[in-house]
Amino acid sequence: MFFFVSAAALADWHADARPKMGTEVSVYFWHEDELQGEAIIEEIFAEVDRINALMSTYVESSRISDINRRAADEPVVAEQELFQLIRRSLDISVLTHGAFDITYDSVGQHYDFRERRRPDDATTEAERQRINFRYVTLDKAKGTVSFEQQGVRINLGGIAKGYVVERGGDILRQHGVDNGVVTAGGDSRLIGDRRGRPWMIGIRDPRKDGEVAISVPLEDEAISTSGDYERFFDEDGIRYHHIIKPSSGRPVEGVHSATVLGPDAVMTDALSTSVFVMGVDEGLKLIGCLPDYEAIVIDAAGQIYYSTGLADPGADGADSPEATATPGTC
Repeated sequence: MFFFVSAAALADWHADARPKMGTEVSVYFWHEDELQGEAIIEEIFAEVDRINALMSTYVESSRISDINRRAADEPVVAEQELFQLIRRSLDISVLTHGAFDITYDSVGQHYDFRERRRPDDATTEAERQRINFRYVTLDKAKGTVSFEQQGVRINLGGIAKGYVVERGGDILRQHGVDNGVVTAGGDSRLIGDRRGRPWMIGIRDPRKDGEVAISVPLEDEAISTSGDYERFFDEDGIRYHHIIKPSSGRPVEGVHSATVLGPDAVMTDALSTSVFVMGVDEGLKLIGCLPDYEAIVIDAAGQIYYSTGLADPGADGADSPEATATPGTC
């Protein structure tokens, strides 16, 4: 995902980008006080680090890593913030009929995309049996998480970056910022507009690195894209990527990218994964049931599909002549 900014414009804005959470996190906003602007940037990146230390499965000391180690043997107390995000994840699993499932990591842990390593068929089949969000039990009164089976693991990779950019947006608003963007990988939270103009958000071409397939003008919105080009390797003509289909334990086929926009980055993050897993027809039917959200899906043939609220590309600024609208029904 890209947002378009001219080099000249940067002189009047505060901007920074840093490697965080296995991706790049960037901040870009208007503020008249230079010193306060720098302080806001540091506050946002400190918040990113705090959330990562709490929720990353790559951090051995994180609370989620502790849950993964012990929750099959005993209930584990989760910090309230983490507990609430896990609970929200499970609610989204119900909404999406299991297309979104934080227990995918039972299989996902066996992938190493840098090393081009994947689980063999026997491992995939064995670990797939542990993918089921219903194996995660929450005790609201005690604030604990427990697993109903040994070997179950949870990973918030499909929702945490949306949470991070939403928190970044909260910090901007708390400091009186009316125009800004916080981005983490494929997730962005837009605050207001670009001082009288909409933010132009580019959705990347899934098969042409650095090129944009669609650009969309947005204001005060969240937008998230899930794609098979984010973490992957190709082997024998097959693309192995990080978005696992819970029912099969294997990378999803049939879709190159799914983009969801709406008022809450936590939801757009989770829903973009869900739509990617569900595919064009079922994914857009889901979005059709959610009046505040819209979606753009690029399938494996490169065809572009829009949810009903975006059915007229000329009206909303999307610029692909190949776009095809698919109505969503509940």
